Amino acid sequence: MKLLKQFKIVAITFLILLSFACNNDSTNNENSRISVKLMDDPGDYDNVFIEVIDVMVKMDEESEEESEEESSWQSLEAINTGVYDLLDLTGGINVLLVDDFQIPSGELNQLRLVLGENNTIVIDGETFDLKTPSAQQSGLKINVNQTLEPNISYTFLLDFMVDESIVMAGNSDNIILKPVIRATAEANTGAIAGQVLPTGAVIEASLNTGSEIISSYADENGYFVLLGLDAGIYDVILTPDMESGLPTVTIENVEVTIGNTTTIDAVTLE
Repeated sequence: MKLLKQFKIVAITFLILLSFACNNDSTNNENSRISVKLMDDPGDYDNVFIEVIDVMVKMDEESEEESEEESSWQSLEAINTGVYDLLDLTGGINVLLVDDFQIPSGELNQLRLVLGENNTIVIDGETFDLKTPSAQQSGLKINVNQTLEPNISYTFLLDFMVDESIVMAGNSDNIILKPVIRATAEANTGAIAGQVLPTGAVIEASLNTGSEIISSYADENGYFVLLGLDAGIYDVILTPDMESGLPTVTIENVEVTIGNTTTIDAVTLE
């Protein structure tokens, strides 16, 4: 009888340890999924071509030394690498760089957009090379600081601010690419969409968040989208090209809620 009791105690202890181990494995294996899209804030150039090689992430590290190591970065295995004209990525158009890639859950500190050497700009029909500072040749680091919960999919929008990213380098005649990129999580923000007429005119839609200007050009059909907006009330300004002779119009008190796109009625400039 005593031997049977001892066997039961050992068996119960084994089952408890096994259960703990399984739960511990489950915790360690919790994953999230991540997608990354690239889009553009408008700039006053004919074309701005950049070569995208990869997108990488850095999760929270225990020490500062680990944080600086190259091994702390993980590739998201970008699917649509190549050369893109940033000025094509307006009016709600974007390119999917990373599609539902699985990474461990936890604190996502930074994204890194890795560019190649085939970066050029076209100004008044003339093409110039874009020089990249040596400190950024390993990739542009973008602060995110987003907690990734287990079994949740996240989509991050990388808004390439073209006008702020192009620097004319004084007497050297070099044009330098110093990317300024705004990163937002799609699930944590809202958007405003609309249409402005007449079509065919160059019209910029913009708003002031209080800390920055967010803008986008209407496409050939007059449609525009302003993405990555915090919840709030905004005034949307529609500014046509001066040569069109059309007036600037402000649409007041447009409400944005998280996770939703607010569609405003079509506006005719006349």
